[in-house]
Amino acid sequence: MAGKTSEGVGFSDEEKQAMKQRADELRTTKGLKGAAKLAKELEACVAAIEALEGIDGEVARAVHRIVSEQAAHLNPKTFYGFPAYANADGKVVIFVQPKSKFDTRYPTLNFDEPATLDDGDMWATSFAVIAVTDAVEARIRDLVTRAV
Repeated sequence: MAGKTSEGVGFSDEEKQAMKQRADELRTTKGLKGAAKLAKELEACVAAIEALEGIDGEVARAVHRIVSEQAAHLNPKTFYGFPAYANADGKVVIFVQPKSKFDTRYPTLNFDEPATLDDGDMWATSFAVIAVTDAVEARIRDLVTRAV
């Protein structure tokens, strides 16, 4: 028999930790507006990227660099502890989910609903990355450009 949702039954320890991180993210920017909020969110994003090692860090650094070049209007922030990039309205467009976060085989580059990757009746919104090569960077650059 399932437990009460308030007890977090059904969520893994990693998922519970991610939810706590998201609550902390919202608390740390509460009351901040404009440039102060953007600066705090940028600081958190950079700290999240710097904390990543191996392929997680490589992917996050590549995405950060590419978004800065191709979509400078997106605002860096964290999203459940993940490095993320949002529109001016705060809606996340792109985020990197490190493999270390949920002990998966590979990190993923994810595009949320505001991303405009629409391609007919079905399209991908998540991409596994096992190496950051020139070809992968070119693909990420193309996806970011199309997404915004």
